[in-house]
Amino acid sequence: MSRPDALPIPAQYRVSAFTKPDVFDQWGKDAAGVRALSMDDATITMFEMIGEDYWSGGGITAKKVASQLRAIGDRPVTIQINSPGGDMFEGIAIYNVLREHPQPIKVQVMGMAASAASVIAMAGDDVQVGASSFIMIHNCWVMAMGNRNDMRELADWLEPFDSAMTGLYAQRTGRDAKEIAAWMDKETYMSGTQAVE
Repeated sequence: MSRPDALPIPAQYRVSAFTKPDVFDQWGKDAAGVRALSMDDATITMFEMIGEDYWSGGGITAKKVASQLRAIGDRPVTIQINSPGGDMFEGIAIYNVLREHPQPIKVQVMGMAASAASVIAMAGDDVQVGASSFIMIHNCWVMAMGNRNDMRELADWLEPFDSAMTGLYAQRTGRDAKEIAAWMDKETYMSGTQAVE
């Protein structure tokens, strides 16, 4: 027994759910958050917070950067940064993804590479900082709740993360780790000229 008001069976059977390849090419060009400027370009822009922004769906993630590097292929890459930072672990993951790329990485700090974004900047074989741009380094931040014992325990818990960042900055710059740790303690903003020095 047929269902009342059912649509008739179509006489043409050329309906297909197979998506044409050019649809995926277009989607790849517009991958959210981090993207190459064009399919022929080897520049990745990082002009957002580091880590996924759960409010907007934006943010720079290691997954997105790895996807763009695969799209660019075995070519030198330029990374342009203007970011206030964000998730330290995501920043370290992006740093490592970039360091694994087989070709040279050029980093250009277009405005600011702060906090986790400064970690990413250290991945460059060549790091360029505009005279009016800034790099900011500081110790890890967390939001915490609890009593005084919890806070003391948390301070000790954070030390290895600060130490990891200090080691990374020291390795890249050749500066003394104690000097860098002191800069991080003070939350240091460096102009382009100071950063180059």
